[in-house]
Amino acid sequence: MNTKILDVLGFEQVKSQIGQYIVTAQGKEALAKLVPSSDAQVISSWLAETEDAIKIQRLRGGIPVPKIENIRPQMKRIEIGADLNGVELAQVARVLSTTQELKRFFADLSESEIEFSRLYHWEEQLVSLPTLNRRLKEAIDEDGRVTDDASPALRGIRQSIRRAERTIRETLDGIVRGGNAKYLSDTIVTMRNERYVIPVKQEYRGVFGGVVHDQSSSGQTLFIEPKQVVEQNNRLRQHQIAERDEITRILAELSAELAPYQREILHNAYVIGIMDFMNAKARFGKEMKAIVPAINQDNHVFFKQARHPLIDQEKVVPNDITIGKDYQAVVITGPNTGGKTITLKTLGLLQIMGQAGLPILAEEESQMGIFNEIFADIGDEQSIEQSLSTFSSHMTTIVDVLKKVDETSLVLFDELGAGTDPQEGAALAIAILDELGAKSAYVMATTHYPELKVYGYNRSNTINASMEFDVDTLSPTYRLLIGVPGRSNAFEISKRLGLPETIIDQAKEIMDGESQDLNEMIADLENRRKMTETEYLEVRHHVKEAARLHQELEVAYSYFFEEREKELAKARQKANQIVEEAKEESEKIIADIRKMQLAGGQTKVKEHELIDARTKLSGLQQEEHLQKNKVLQKAKAAKTLKEGDEVLVTSYGQRGVLLKKAGKNQWQVQIGILKMNLPETDLQPAAPVKEPTQRIVNTIRSADSSPVVNQLDLRGKRYEEALNEVDQYLDAAILAGYPQVTIVHGKGTGALRQGITDYLKNHRSVKSFEFAPANQGGNGATIVKFN
Repeated sequence: MNTKILDVLGFEQVKSQIGQYIVTAQGKEALAKLVPSSDAQVISSWLAETEDAIKIQRLRGGIPVPKIENIRPQMKRIEIGADLNGVELAQVARVLSTTQELKRFFADLSESEIEFSRLYHWEEQLVSLPTLNRRLKEAIDEDGRVTDDASPALRGIRQSIRRAERTIRETLDGIVRGGNAKYLSDTIVTMRNERYVIPVKQEYRGVFGGVVHDQSSSGQTLFIEPKQVVEQNNRLRQHQIAERDEITRILAELSAELAPYQREILHNAYVIGIMDFMNAKARFGKEMKAIVPAINQDNHVFFKQARHPLIDQEKVVPNDITIGKDYQAVVITGPNTGGKTITLKTLGLLQIMGQAGLPILAEEESQMGIFNEIFADIGDEQSIEQSLSTFSSHMTTIVDVLKKVDETSLVLFDELGAGTDPQEGAALAIAILDELGAKSAYVMATTHYPELKVYGYNRSNTINASMEFDVDTLSPTYRLLIGVPGRSNAFEISKRLGLPETIIDQAKEIMDGESQDLNEMIADLENRRKMTETEYLEVRHHVKEAARLHQELEVAYSYFFEEREKELAKARQKANQIVEEAKEESEKIIADIRKMQLAGGQTKVKEHELIDARTKLSGLQQEEHLQKNKVLQKAKAAKTLKEGDEVLVTSYGQRGVLLKKAGKNQWQVQIGILKMNLPETDLQPAAPVKEPTQRIVNTIRSADSSPVVNQLDLRGKRYEEALNEVDQYLDAAILAGYPQVTIVHGKGTGALRQGITDYLKNHRSVKSFEFAPANQGGNGATIVKFN
């Protein structure tokens, strides 16, 4: 793709916006090399990576990539056998430790069964070197200093240095104290030429003996190494030389250990840079509310509510931009400053961003094409050096475009045919559009010429469009109207500004009849479009509502039949059980009657015995449940909650007032200065307090009676779940009256710890917060203090 289009449309400025989110040198290199591609497979891979990064940004706050410098020069020096210094080794160690952390991070994602299209592909290319990483971490700190753990010899040397320094200081402290202070310019111990000295007044230089190492600018103070510490300073210097030699040996040893793994370390740094670049694209997408578009193989472009990324997002007007499906050419007419040029640039820039694998500023369901070339003639390219007029410069560009354009090209023309006689310019514009149409190119062009207003009606695969203008406010709305050509608003604007109607009527008579008819036709089209749009929105609303009701009805209908069958089954089972019990009881009663008959011989059963048997049989009938129990109904009504009621929040032991229904079985409750969403099961109606008493109520409950503990453990929790728990826990802790609490988040990758830190910074009830002491968890826990 030609590089000129990238400058014309502002692609480099978009890359600069993304660059502010990159933290590694390798990521910056990847961004600098980024150019749009026309290979469908490559573009699909890039967009899949962007989608993965957006997903991981949403789930885990992004890939944990720290700031990493370019280590390519260090690896080059290792290749030629040179030794690295401490800082350079620390930079290499950062790459190795980041590799280890990323392997653990992706292993956790894999265990959670989170799927990605491309991220695991990159993770598999990371080579973990745990032994080398551990060796570098114990020998070199993050600032490049060689640690005492680098070797036993270095540890012993440094212990000797500390002992020697302590002995020298004790000796010098004894000298500068007491009566010797009068000989000194200041009672301090300092250093000159890497040796400990004291500041002695010039006139007392012979009092302490020893060696003079320096003097003040005035010459009144001499920095003398007293003879008592000369030998001690000599021993200290020997230890320091030994330390330097040991450090040199250690650095050489570590550099040699890196040599066999040059290729792996460099590739790790490259992969980390790719992941950093993915992170940056995801953060850009989140900040700009951008999405990953789908690729349409037939080059049907549809950018839903598209926005230009270089315009203030608070002011930009979104527009639906479409080309390729029903028409391959769009001719936009209308006045200046209406937004025609921005619409051209938005189409071109979003298409280029998509072909570079970047998220685009549009809404879901948007889709992009893949063009081998995108050409643009936008702006005034008049050249004084080449003696080219505006028209000539435009025509030079157009000639070049017509030579290269084909059916896989997108062409953007701003003010096509401008800069010459209107009739000739209009004719040329129509001829150029016809030529591009014959080559099946995709074209969006803007023009002032009225002759092109009917162009879309006379050409296949072509449609007119315009930028809406509000005559009432005398200002453009920057809304793109597809299918409606732009019309002149001169008469309406003049009338609004106070020009006499007689003059306007006379102008209308002078104006060519066909032009007047065209404007009237356009005005009628605009009115019809607005009516149709209003009716469409209303119908769409009703259809959406009907679909929702239909779905709810289907669910309710299905649920009703399921429950009915369940209840019928239960009823049949219960009825069978009752029948079985009744049969058993009746058999017993019949058996008793037979026994009485046998016992009485031929004598009939007495009347009162039959009455008793009948009574027993009647007792087998089941009583119906009382359907309407007025006492229970009153009790249920008394428990029904409504807005304004005072309630008791059982989990906190606090009274509150119901503000509004917050969902099914949920209420928003005002408790003091806090508003909380609580379940109905946590609320009990409370009688309003009749008279406030003057006694002091201690709202701080003991730890035994409070259900809220002073420590929240978030280890093992997901990011969003953990932040939600922190929010609820802090509210509960404030209500319980705790002065401070502890939040245990663990160390891990640091994403959760950073998220909690950002949340606490913005919590107005948090007075301060800090990591716990080392014996209480260190930076794996945060202590929060309240106002």
